[in-house]
Amino acid sequence: MSIQTLEDLYIDQLQDLYSANRQSLKVTEKLAGKAHNPKLQDALKRGVSGIEDGINAVEGLIRKHKADPRGEFCQGMEGLVKEAKAHAIDAEIEDEDVRDASIISQYQRMTHYALAGYGTVLSFARRLGFKDDAEQLQTCLDNTYSGDREMSQLAEGEVNREAA
Repeated sequence: MSIQTLEDLYIDQLQDLYSANRQSLKVTEKLAGKAHNPKLQDALKRGVSGIEDGINAVEGLIRKHKADPRGEFCQGMEGLVKEAKAHAIDAEIEDEDVRDASIISQYQRMTHYALAGYGTVLSFARRLGFKDDAEQLQTCLDNTYSGDREMSQLAEGEVNREAA
């Protein structure tokens, strides 16, 4: 896709976010399966649901602008997924509490990437006057922030303590 206008860039970044979300969904499901702490398992399952909601919202926005959701492949998330596999899923970590701490670390890295993506497309939507798009993207951004805060509280409240 040739990027000539801010709207072109907006669509490109939505497609990249769609790809990032699809990649993070699969690895988050695997992280949930590896988690030992029941609260972490539940939080990751909610994360999976939230990522699915984001995928659906972003896909709808892309289609609304008559573009193909699969127009981009997010290499940034591809790297983060490889890191999550290497440092949490496939890592040789014997202590389950330490693995849980690593799972949170890897999940939050992916979450922060999503926060940057949602923040970017939200600012583009606002500048372009896409009010409905902006409202949906704000919801996605708020939900992602909420999930990130929940992981921080879980890490600081018990997971890191148990890992130490």
